[in-house]
Amino acid sequence: MLRQRPALRTAGAVACLGLLASCSGTLGVDAPAVHGSDARACAALVKALPAHVADQKQRKVDAGGGYADAWGDPAITLSCGVPKPKGFTKFAACQQANGVGWFVPQSQQTGKPETITMTTIGRAQNVEVTIPPDYWPPPATMADLAPAIKQTIRQVRPCV
Repeated sequence: MLRQRPALRTAGAVACLGLLASCSGTLGVDAPAVHGSDARACAALVKALPAHVADQKQRKVDAGGGYADAWGDPAITLSCGVPKPKGFTKFAACQQANGVGWFVPQSQQTGKPETITMTTIGRAQNVEVTIPPDYWPPPATMADLAPAIKQTIRQVRPCV
């Protein structure tokens, strides 16, 4: 009796079961685990985020136990509850967009399309957003995210 090899699509389906995130289009986003009031605020933020940012559609994400979201491909990513950004001091420049203050490292302020990692400042929880150069300039992303951030992440000091 001859044995038949399984059809390629069956083998592919089995492979996808083992690598669900890769086959389902889910994007892994490294978001820190947060607890208590930080977790409540970050969960509210993720729930309030818009379906589109910079004209890009929201994606499925695996935040690894944290709170995150993403839009587009390449992805604009957002992580809530991140630590204070490297290079941020009380003398750092603040960029304001629609009532939300952002810290963008000086090294990324070149005026040219490049990956930008910006972090909210003056809020009870830090929110980090990474924007690929495909979505240059970043103000559209800042403006699209501002309503959800203002609604859910308490401002503790103004951006100055």
